[in-house]
Amino acid sequence: MEDISWLGRTKLLIGEEKLRVLTQKHVMIVGMGGVGSFAAEFVCRSGIGKMTIIDGDVVDPTNRNRQLPALATNHGQPKADIMAERLRQINPELELNVIKEFINPEMVEKVLTLNPDFIIDAIDSITPKITFLKLAYERKIPMVSSMGAGAKLDPTQLKVVDISKTQICPFAQQVRKQLKKHGIFKGIKAVYSPETPIWDSLMLTDGSNYKKSAYGTISYLPATFGAVVASVAIRELINNS
Repeated sequence: MEDISWLGRTKLLIGEEKLRVLTQKHVMIVGMGGVGSFAAEFVCRSGIGKMTIIDGDVVDPTNRNRQLPALATNHGQPKADIMAERLRQINPELELNVIKEFINPEMVEKVLTLNPDFIIDAIDSITPKITFLKLAYERKIPMVSSMGAGAKLDPTQLKVVDISKTQICPFAQQVRKQLKKHGIFKGIKAVYSPETPIWDSLMLTDGSNYKKSAYGTISYLPATFGAVVASVAIRELINNS
């Protein structure tokens, strides 16, 4: 039996039975950027028994303002490797799958055979995001999807709604539009902010990794998104088991 004494404060809050439930569950987190890295940390610290983390990117200096794995000392290193080491140091008994690949349809088909109990989608590029959401939705895997954390400043405005209820967020608008092309109009839980975007923070990029543009970001906003999506996963797992 695994040692869960380090989870004493969690047990006080949710009780031993629900804590044991978490130790038997598998959460998949796609994307180890600003949202996904913090989500992974919070899920791990909840006492989850098994995790799969997916990210094919490496640390860039511009990541340091908002991403948990990004330090001045590890530029160029795979984010998935950095996060894997951190998660294992938090919980040495964690069963961890580490997938250092970018999202494509064949890869998604393969990773979904791992049969996670819950998926956190923290992909920040539209094409890979739609690929993952569509295939996970078709398999009826419970999930929550993070919308855009850029161009926003107020973390108190975040909401958890069905994807069909999102508004104002330009990233969510693009996601809805693309999902509709696949006949998906609702049924995916989303975390988003209705705060009016700071439009002049937009910049064009080189188009790599399916991203042609990006908005400015502040340190705490992606982390708050990460906390909220992690909370959705944890609450769903302990309340629906």
